[in-house]
Amino acid sequence: MRARLADLLGAGVERVRDLGSSHAWTLHRASLDDGREVFVKAASGQAGVFAAEAAGLRWLGEAGPRTPVPDVLAADDRMLVLPWLPSAPPSREAAERFGRELAALHTGNRPDAYGAPWDGFIADLPLDNTLDGRDWPRWYAERRLEPFLRLAARHLPSGDVRLVERVMADAGELAGPPEPPSRIHGDLWSGNVQWTGGRAILIDPAAHGGHRETDLAMMALFGTPHLETVLASYDGAAPLADGWRSRVPLHQLHPLLVHVALFGASYRARLADAARAALG
Repeated sequence: MRARLADLLGAGVERVRDLGSSHAWTLHRASLDDGREVFVKAASGQAGVFAAEAAGLRWLGEAGPRTPVPDVLAADDRMLVLPWLPSAPPSREAAERFGRELAALHTGNRPDAYGAPWDGFIADLPLDNTLDGRDWPRWYAERRLEPFLRLAARHLPSGDVRLVERVMADAGELAGPPEPPSRIHGDLWSGNVQWTGGRAILIDPAAHGGHRETDLAMMALFGTPHLETVLASYDGAAPLADGWRSRVPLHQLHPLLVHVALFGASYRARLADAARAALG
């Protein structure tokens, strides 16, 4: 790893510390002889995952100068290298800044279509990023709900499958006012928000052109520090359509299907509750 990392970064590597693992990859902190500290994801056979993450971070960064994402220092078929971001306690001031910067990400330099021009992943599961200029409800049903319902169905009773199918059929009526595509993180749970240096930085994206309410719903799914402050700041910078809170369960269906597919029936009840709430 030291030799490969040195070749990628053009700097000597003084020390590599192991930080554990996540999904199919290992995590590391490396100290370089030029004084930099970097974060490294490493694995064999994960070229597509690392390429998608690197492409997503760079693409999100194109939204504007205030985009809260790290620079990609290097990526190849075995590792992804980012700057090391020292952790800091999440503060109210940082949460307010996060809300404004997330709003700027979603509304700045919007993409022309839903999806993305690369093969996507969420965790280590393939994510269909086929570009589509049609309406979001149809794209969401076809590209996010239906494929993951197939993966999750073996863990679900037939009644729960039918609930999600009803949401897919009625998505056009449930989705609220039409929104143009936004550059969204796509997997914005609290573990992918790094609080550092008085702000929040977004890591580990499943980035694509999507609906901006999706990121907000994902932050609510497993809890995000100072969430109401983030949302108020966001809404002040880029006002949300009426009724957006009632649509949170609709946007949470996809990540819940992902969790059922990855971790089994322990997420079944939350999925069914979200489907019922989405249907009203």
